Amino acid sequence: MSCQGVCEDYNIDLFYDTVLNLVKSAGELIQEKISSRNKFIEMKSNEIDLVTETDQQVEKLLIDGLSEEFPQHKFIGEESVSSGSQCCLTNVPTWIIDPIDGTMNFVHSFPHSCVSIALFINQKPEIGIIYNPMLNQLFTARRGKGAFLNGEPISVSGKTTLSDALIMMEFGTSRDPEKGTVVLENQKLLMPQVHGLRALGSAALDMAMVACGAADAYFEFGIHIWDIAAGELIVKEAGGIIMDPSGEK
Repeated sequence: MSCQGVCEDYNIDLFYDTVLNLVKSAGELIQEKISSRNKFIEMKSNEIDLVTETDQQVEKLLIDGLSEEFPQHKFIGEESVSSGSQCCLTNVPTWIIDPIDGTMNFVHSFPHSCVSIALFINQKPEIGIIYNPMLNQLFTARRGKGAFLNGEPISVSGKTTLSDALIMMEFGTSRDPEKGTVVLENQKLLMPQVHGLRALGSAALDMAMVACGAADAYFEFGIHIWDIAAGELIVKEAGGIIMDPSGEK
């Protein structure tokens, strides 16, 4: 059966309305906590790979709320996986969650952090939401229905030359010297060729900027499914493309 046939068996409208309300509640929690100077912070892989109590609270809010309404659904959450949960994408409806993408920004009260959540069915994205409550930016998409910022349709810029393009790139959370060298070499290579380079510290928001035409492309090596799951659908529905470094899906 095709994904179209599978998805017709599900109430996507209900899924979307439910998750949207939960995301807005999560945004209120982030907005409330971001200015605090007493955030509870833990290190994961190194001193710049962080998790806060708010990351964990937001992920719990989303998973608990969705589980209550849709007990058969599965979850892949950044903090759950970090704590040892399995990361397994099947054909079952699966919510892929980054509770706060841009945790380093959140720790410093820098207002570029967001909730990123996507619903995959039959291993394809059906719903994507990226929400930055500090700047009141709500990016949404449903497969085949377009992409939106605060309810208004958005589209990619359509630029085709590097010299006219604003490119998003990130430095990442790895302290590996070899990877750091590659990142800096990429920056050095691109700078003379592009109109500008930017880094927001959030993969999801970088992709959202491409979707709404504020930036023209984004690339990064070593990111995870929860970084890009929502952004994938939003960019595609805005008329953009997603590819791996070899140009494949």
